[in-house]
Amino acid sequence: MKKFILISTIAACLMMVFSCGNHDNTPTTKIDSTKPKTVSMTGDTSKFTLSMMVNKKDFVCRMPLTAGIGDTVHYKGKVYGFCSKGCKESFLQDPKSYLAEK
Repeated sequence: MKKFILISTIAACLMMVFSCGNHDNTPTTKIDSTKPKTVSMTGDTSKFTLSMMVNKKDFVCRMPLTAGIGDTVHYKGKVYGFCSKGCKESFLQDPKSYLAEK
């Protein structure tokens, strides 16, 4: 019985160590207060839902975000979604022009 408890305890500790080490919380984009804030979504994109976005279509390619949110930008207090990092980068070149087309 003691052997079973010891093995169970070791297994539980190993699971905690390996599962907690898989999250990288380092920022992938340097945030400049004079530019729109970006959130890079290099891994799990399920954190962001369509209800969190101001837009329902990608401003650049016009693809509906129901197909999937690939990246986001925080701009003037609002969260905008994009289908890909490329569309987000195009938006960041001139956000005002894309928002004017809205």
